Amino acid sequence: MSTELPPVAPEVLAEAVENLTPRLRKKLDAATEGCAAGAVLTADGTVTLRFGEDALVTLSPGPAGTITTADQAACSCLLAPRCLHRAAALGAAPLADTPPEPVAAAEPGGPAAPAEPAAPAAPAEPTEPTEPTGSTETTGPADPLESAPALTEAQRRAAGALWHVAAEALAAGVTAGGAVVQAELLRAAHTARLAGLPRAEAAALRVVRGLRAARERRAGQRLGDLTGAFRELLHTAGTLASGSADPALTGTTRRAYAPGGSLQVHGLCREPVLSATGYGGVVTHLLSPDGTPYSVSDVRPGGLARARGAGSASVALGGATLDHAGLARGGLRIVGATVSAEGRLGAGRGVRATPLPGTAWTEQPAARLFARPAAEAVAELLAAPDAAESALLGCDVTVVGAAGEHLLVRETRPDAPLLRLVPAHPHPELAHTENLRRIAAYPGLLLRVLGRPDLDRTATLRPLAVGPVPGAEHTLRLPEEWLGRADLGYDRLQGAHFPQGAAAPVPLPAAEGPDPLADSPLWRVRRLLETGVAGGRRAVAEAARGTNSLAAASYGPLRRAGLTGAADLAAALAAEADRRPRDVFGRLADASPDGYAWAWLAAATHLAAAERCLIAASWAATPGAAAPVSGR
Repeated sequence: MSTELPPVAPEVLAEAVENLTPRLRKKLDAATEGCAAGAVLTADGTVTLRFGEDALVTLSPGPAGTITTADQAACSCLLAPRCLHRAAALGAAPLADTPPEPVAAAEPGGPAAPAEPAAPAAPAEPTEPTEPTGSTETTGPADPLESAPALTEAQRRAAGALWHVAAEALAAGVTAGGAVVQAELLRAAHTARLAGLPRAEAAALRVVRGLRAARERRAGQRLGDLTGAFRELLHTAGTLASGSADPALTGTTRRAYAPGGSLQVHGLCREPVLSATGYGGVVTHLLSPDGTPYSVSDVRPGGLARARGAGSASVALGGATLDHAGLARGGLRIVGATVSAEGRLGAGRGVRATPLPGTAWTEQPAARLFARPAAEAVAELLAAPDAAESALLGCDVTVVGAAGEHLLVRETRPDAPLLRLVPAHPHPELAHTENLRRIAAYPGLLLRVLGRPDLDRTATLRPLAVGPVPGAEHTLRLPEEWLGRADLGYDRLQGAHFPQGAAAPVPLPAAEGPDPLADSPLWRVRRLLETGVAGGRRAVAEAARGTNSLAAASYGPLRRAGLTGAADLAAALAAEADRRPRDVFGRLADASPDGYAWAWLAAATHLAAAERCLIAASWAATPGAAAPVSGR
């Protein structure tokens, strides 16, 4: 009976590949492919894989179900532990999440709480949701901008080594980015972690997971996601290698909690969390009277079952007698609160919480979220992308109808553009997709929407909750106990929740309007960058050769559109990819990947900035647009 392989710590896999001889490394990709299909779970909890008649690999995970040490993976062949079979078995296993660092100090008022993974801010894509990371409540400053000490020599060396390995992986591309390239990335990532650079390590792990998904051609895998992961890794490693000690780039190995005094918070909505690495749970979003956002999370191993059940689980915060469903529509008065830099509330021994009556979205503080145009809020988020990960946006919209996988709506203000609503999490067992499909069946319906803007797409919002528009007739009819909102990840909208009868007929657009991002010539630069990620440096060089090449054909349209910077950077990337240095005897020599990686990073960074400008414009008012739709 076949079974899934236990997750393996990145450093264990890296060491296993490093111990192979050059001859065995060439065979590693072929040995890894398909070997997981023969995995067998034994009665004592170990997993075995057989390679021929004489080699049996035994994986013995620890109490957490993860391979964390080299002696937990053994092979019966004579070459063990430096054998191909053991490395192939470890390479076929999924990568484990990085464990939390040891607790350095206890939370005020009692011992530190047990380590808990951080909930993803926006589990948007099915292929690679944000990975949960270990966190422990400790005392410390809550201000993330507090000055940090200069990087040590060890940190600069670790960042430099990670940059070089990342540059080689980029030059290899997906086609040549097999197990050996991935192991080198994992080794450099582990060194960065030991040097105190957790953000660099996390960026490297995202690249490795993306390379695996692309090589295995997993469903839903997007080359654009891997391109973004490479951009973040090269930017982080390159900047740190130069000696920059920006706290936003060095990161933190654990979430620091600081005393928050007495707080009063009111529930907004709850959001299911489902990670690709088996974590599940809920995040309940809260707001203080002065508009400061807070959250309470409950995310642990358990996957889909836990994500669905956590929505009604009890809130472990200061003895509060509320579950997450009640907190999302209620509130808390907290004494001795502890708060992380990103607004997450801690649950230490000294925290005391008392339930408060709930407030509707029409009352303060929630009402201020819907008081200004969405374009203004998005412009602020684009100016501070780090804060955008957890920010929520509210707006009143009119339903236009379904268009492919999107639900089209228009904000109820003059000259408002069409907005696209997409499921916050597309898993079919969660309620997001079904609820949006029901809403799409009521064109002209007026909705109050609270969600997270997708800053990688034009005018796209991922709604977390909806409610009726105050004073509107053709709007939702929700039960009184729901307090005027429905959590789209947990509450399921039924026919009785919608108005009966049709609204007054109004002209509605039959399809989506122009997409400034898709229609821009910048797609040519994006294709060139993704060509490099997929096929490596050689693919970009091939695309640069000839008068009809992809790179050469990009320059004209880009320059005619006034995008001369993008054209120059694309030309520089193509030229660097095709550079073929020779030694003193005139023989071709291998070019260093550093110059190519810098050229690729410059083009990718410019493209990301240009696309953000187009995304901001897509939310802004459109002169000459149709008047707001108010009914049908």
